[in-house]
Amino acid sequence: MAKLKRAINSLFTGTSGHEPDMGLIIAVGIILVFGLIMLSSATSAIAYAEHKDGYFFAKHQLFGLGLGLIAFFILSKIDYHVWRNPKLAFGFLIFSILLLLLVFIPGVSSTHGTARSWINIFGHSLQPSEFVKLSFLLYLSAWLESRGGKRLGKFREGSGPFFMVLGLISFLMIKQPDIGTLSIIVITSLIVYFIGGGNINHILLIVIAGIISLFLLVKTMPYQADRFKCFFDPRYSANDICYQVNQSLIAVGSGGFWGRGLGNSRQKFMYLPEVSGDSIFAIISEETGLIFSGILVLLFAFIFYRGYVIAKYAPDHFGRILAIGIVSWLVVQAMINIGGIINLIPMTGVPLPFISYGGSAILASLAAVGILVNISKQARR
Repeated sequence: MAKLKRAINSLFTGTSGHEPDMGLIIAVGIILVFGLIMLSSATSAIAYAEHKDGYFFAKHQLFGLGLGLIAFFILSKIDYHVWRNPKLAFGFLIFSILLLLLVFIPGVSSTHGTARSWINIFGHSLQPSEFVKLSFLLYLSAWLESRGGKRLGKFREGSGPFFMVLGLISFLMIKQPDIGTLSIIVITSLIVYFIGGGNINHILLIVIAGIISLFLLVKTMPYQADRFKCFFDPRYSANDICYQVNQSLIAVGSGGFWGRGLGNSRQKFMYLPEVSGDSIFAIISEETGLIFSGILVLLFAFIFYRGYVIAKYAPDHFGRILAIGIVSWLVVQAMINIGGIINLIPMTGVPLPFISYGGSAILASLAAVGILVNISKQARR
């Protein structure tokens, strides 16, 4: 173990001589390995049925994982202060908007279910909103630091521009529609805005406006209203609209304390939809039981704790905001995914970080963790 720690330190130690946050790296590494094993198991049936290869999804995930690890390593070496350059930060905002506009271009965009959230590039599917999580966070962190506490206290210079930019991002995501990813971006942005020094009264106004907007959205989009109906009563249309919720609950419940055993899930045999994506936690619970699924939840909690420690000892305000933003994004997304599976909140269809199938998601998440590792290397000791 000591040799492994020294090897990792030699890879990531910065010019300042500080070691990276080993707890964070190890926790993410454990989730990645565990996730790849569970993805292989959860998708074996559907992969063989659709592609005649039981390891199809696991093999393709390795490509995204490889790119993500490269991005993680490179960004862990780049001084995070470069991201607060005002021109670069504004470029991240424009980049975020352009990414979201790409899904509306005929011939480039592609659909999955009812959502138009993907684009095709040279035969490869890409989900722009996954990268918007990071690019918009980088813009917001730099913008908040440049404003300072006094200017943020004024609506015209603080909450007004923040609300307008967040509103534009929200509008573009609602048009896709991708409410799950939007909820992650909104919650993370509000946390970052508060930590950055935003006026609490203005934040409450934004929250109230968001609740009203959500109510109107549910009224105008029948499938969103159905998700709330399934949340309050899973027996409502159990074999149709609420089918995924019910099958998820069956999978989680049948796993019991110790689980059915790795590879022994029954729900993955075409009973539970989206086993490669947002439903994978149900298969994890079914096969590994309460013990290991609970450990997974604790690992995400530990990642948040390490992120909080990194933010606490970051050398500047920008580092603190960015660190809190990254861990909030990852943990909020994990909680929304898991909460939907066990029906603690309405199901939104977001992937489980580092585990669900999807090259875009794992690439963006590992890139963000790379930046977080770089902040940890410059933390005040």
